[in-house]
Amino acid sequence: MIYMEGTRRNPKFLPLLASLQNGYELGRQPANTKLSSNKTVRRVRVRGGNVKWRALRLDTGNYSWGSETVTRKTRILDVVYNASNNELVRTQTLVKSAIVQVDAAPFKQWYLQHYGLDIGRKKKGAAVAKKEGEEGEAATEEAKKSNHVVRKLEKRQQDHKLDPHIEEQFGGGRLLAAISSRPGQCGRADGYILEGKELEFYMKKLQRKKGKGAAA
Repeated sequence: MIYMEGTRRNPKFLPLLASLQNGYELGRQPANTKLSSNKTVRRVRVRGGNVKWRALRLDTGNYSWGSETVTRKTRILDVVYNASNNELVRTQTLVKSAIVQVDAAPFKQWYLQHYGLDIGRKKKGAAVAKKEGEEGEAATEEAKKSNHVVRKLEKRQQDHKLDPHIEEQFGGGRLLAAISSRPGQCGRADGYILEGKELEFYMKKLQRKKGKGAAA
């Protein structure tokens, strides 16, 4: 709309003009990234010729184990909690800050290599343990470690202590983790393994949720 110099603008057109000027406030449909093995990521051209990656379906991500300063690519197995909406849990939607269960195998493998300890193994009967011990001895004979490696592993084990809650999760083969990236913006579902007070907080939340489900 063109105005003559010195004329007053008609107030009823002001909201229209404001909306035309602010094109960068344009909203798009939410990605609603689903947990699926059929990975689908779309390229989206945005303001200024920049690019965003819109993940529609994902099932893997890079997850960091903070206390051990190690990151591994692992499978996302389940969405278990979302503070904003239970519907996002029911529909298995991956969003930032969602609490998910990830496969513990890559971290378990790293732990065995780094500390020489096989965590998460369930205790078995004496006969089974004896049989497994014989098999283990045969395996160790095949893969003998040098004295230097043995000393290195022993030194690492000295002051090391694993969180009991995390050790318990390794037994089940699943670790609780939080997504810290934005799948609808960067096309990835990366995050970190829950530990300490944060882990305790979400474990209580999940227990309460289970209790309500059983009562219903």
